Amino acid sequence: MKELEENFMTQAKFSTLVEHTVQESNGLINYIEAVATVCDDYDIEVEVVKKLISKPLKDKISANAQQLNCIKRTSRGVLPL
Repeated sequence: MKELEENFMTQAKFSTLVEHTVQESNGLINYIEAVATVCDDYDIEVEVVKKLISKPLKDKISANAQQLNCIKRTSRGVLPL
């Protein structure tokens, strides 16, 4: 049973892997790239990723996309990460 849990990807495990990837890169990899890297490393299909992204991770990805001018900035203030 424990082996099955280790192989099953959860939101918490995915978020931890993404956070770890960003931290280990020393600023070279952003959250968007980290999600792609984790998906590639763990053979996760793009269609499944939406279910694995938690609200805090989604907020960080959104802030990252705004910084890169990929999406429009919101009118409310954005705290630095």
